[in-house]
Formats: sequence, structure tokens, C-alpha cells
Amino acid sequence: ANLLSANESDGLLFKIREDPRITPVGRVLRRFSIDELPQFINVLRQEMSVVGPRPPLRREVDAYDDDVQRRLLVKPGVTGLWQVSGRSDLPWDKAVRLDLSYVDNWSMVGDALIIAKTLRAVLRRTGAY
Repeated sequence: ANLLSANESDGLLFKIREDPRITPVGRVLRRFSIDELPQFINVLRQEMSVVGPRPPLRREVDAYDDDVQRRLLVKPGVTGLWQVSGRSDLPWDKAVRLDLSYVDNWSMVGDALIIAKTLRAVLRRTGAY
């Protein structure tokens, strides 16, 4: 089966709610966002931030228009504004708007709120797949 035809997202994001590539153990890891923990190595290496736009794939960046390029002005993050505003359920254009809002309005208080909302979303297991 062609995975691209199973994409449930619009825009550049690729999402499949019942992804056949994910094992049962992997499904549990994703449901509790445990699969995100290795990214904290990148945070310690100062390649990523705890909060910021998700790191894009090269093919995604190549397709960005000038406005969307602004997402790259800050370090990518393990969590971000769009992750706490719907996570995997948001369409691409809304995720980009939220990322650009984060870039334009960054604050430490905002980051603290995003971290708190992330913890709540992970504990409630909402929107992750």
C-alpha cells in the first residue's frame, strides 16, 4: 500500500492516525510521548530548545514560502505552541500560524505556560498519535 495516499494531513505534514509502521510497543511510547524523550539529548547539546517550533525535515524547508521561513529564526523545540493547541489534530496552516505567533511573541512566561500545557496534554494523552 502507498503510505502517501494514507496521509491524513494537509500541507507538508505527514500524519496517519493508525500508522501501520508503528508496533504495539511503539504505539504505547507515542501515546505517552515517551518517544520524544531522546530529543532532550539535543537540548543538552544546545541544538534544540525545550520550547519552539518542531524541527522540520529538509524537504519541508525546501517547500517553505518566505513567510513560513520565519519558523527557522528560533531553535526548534521538543514542544511548542501548536503541540499544546491540538497536537496531531491541527491542519498544517494552523500549525504554521501558531509557530509564527510563537516566534513573534516569545517570552519566558509563554514558554512556562507551554511546558505546563504540554505536561497536561501528555498526562491526559490528548491529541497524540
